[in-house]
Amino acid sequence: MGRFVAGECPELDQAVESALRELGGEIERARIPRLAGVVLGGGYGRGEGGALLGGGAPRLYNDLDFFAITEDGVPEAETVAAIGKALHPIAEKWTQQLGVDVDFAVKTPWRIKHDEDRLMIQELVHGYVDVALAKGERLFAGVRALKPGELPWMEAARLLMNRGMGLLMADESGDRGFVARNLNKCVLGAGDARLIAGGRYAWRADERADRLGDGLYSAAVAWKFRPQAEPVANWERAREAWLEAYDEVSALSDASRSLFSALRWVARRRTVGELSTFALPPEVRVLRRIAAEIRAKGAVTPDLRRDWQVFN
Repeated sequence: MGRFVAGECPELDQAVESALRELGGEIERARIPRLAGVVLGGGYGRGEGGALLGGGAPRLYNDLDFFAITEDGVPEAETVAAIGKALHPIAEKWTQQLGVDVDFAVKTPWRIKHDEDRLMIQELVHGYVDVALAKGERLFAGVRALKPGELPWMEAARLLMNRGMGLLMADESGDRGFVARNLNKCVLGAGDARLIAGGRYAWRADERADRLGDGLYSAAVAWKFRPQAEPVANWERAREAWLEAYDEVSALSDASRSLFSALRWVARRRTVGELSTFALPPEVRVLRRIAAEIRAKGAVTPDLRRDWQVFN
């Protein structure tokens, strides 16, 4: 296993390592106010990045997902916006040089702590690479590292919400690369959601494949590491995998109604919404509407897209 890229791909590992060294130096020289440190997360931060092989030199496939952590106790909106603006030219430069999107998600320590039971945060604290300024061991010192089986079932619902939306958008897209990527992510998300809901998740993708024991999911993991022109499943098969996972996860949702969930929806959407789903977590309410469209082989309506964007 490589340091950044899954499997053996020393050329790309060396390219990423060199890029991180230069990029980290640029960030430190910029002396961005209130920025405490930057780490690389995502697939490459966990050593599970994809590589495009064939047709010349190997190339990176996934985005490079950086997390820029602010100093503690700063105003969230104001600081996040200022640091994001300062990092934008660096992101643009390295997007051009590496041929994949370079993204900086700016987070305050308060936000990370508040969202510490989210899959995204837990995957970050379990697999990252230091890039600039303070080391992650200090940046994440106040974050509790969960065992994978401790992830809340709502993370399965949130994952299905996003992958279901991707499935619907893939059905409308004429971009073959977008379609292939989202169909594969749908299969992976469905399997991951089943594992989270059953308390059987694992931090490594190959271990998740072993635990799930599903041939299609295992093929999707292999595709994630070494993407091909064609996805491992067509739209109908990805739909079937998603609906199987949805049936498992949705069975857990009825007991989750609460006044807090109702208030979250009203505060963000300024409406009560459908009474049949009143007081369910907003993510579950959006998920149920996505499921209805997927069952009917429908489309992404403007209202559904807006609600998904609000609660994504």
